[in-house]
Amino acid sequence: MPMNTANKLTLLRVFLIPVFLVVMYWGFPGYRYVALAVYVAACLTDLLDGYIARHYNQVSDFGKFADPLADKCLVMAALCCLVESGEFYGWILAAVLLREFAVSGMRLVAVEKGRVIAAGWSGKVKTASTMVCICLMLFGIPQVLNYVCQGVILVTTVYSGVEYFAKNWDVFKES
Repeated sequence: MPMNTANKLTLLRVFLIPVFLVVMYWGFPGYRYVALAVYVAACLTDLLDGYIARHYNQVSDFGKFADPLADKCLVMAALCCLVESGEFYGWILAAVLLREFAVSGMRLVAVEKGRVIAAGWSGKVKTASTMVCICLMLFGIPQVLNYVCQGVILVTTVYSGVEYFAKNWDVFKES
């Protein structure tokens, strides 16, 4: 199967994750701004590949799998760097990870039952707001705004996780 444009953009996002990490760990003068630029470029590929996939009918099984995985890996890489630098609470990262693993587990159960659970609006808001907050934190914001960003990430993560389980709890019912 030839690789379409949307999937190439997803793969570019995956490639940008280790580039982001190398820049963050290298620590040369101005590295945070370079890391921010790499992170923003990766986030923009997420917007662009989704638009291209829908607009030009390039939705594929590979894209359905790789796009959300690339998003999660990008966000987790950035949050891990921020935890390591002391700019993000580890317990909030643990909440984010718990939500992602729980939702992924529920999706696996649903697939076994022949059901596909689409991403909800609150999950899209969670992803977008988390990416924006990470951009702000990488840019270097006052501590009070850093706390606000962490709060936004925590609240949107918990809300979208609770909503996801509330709407799809029936997937656990035995037939």
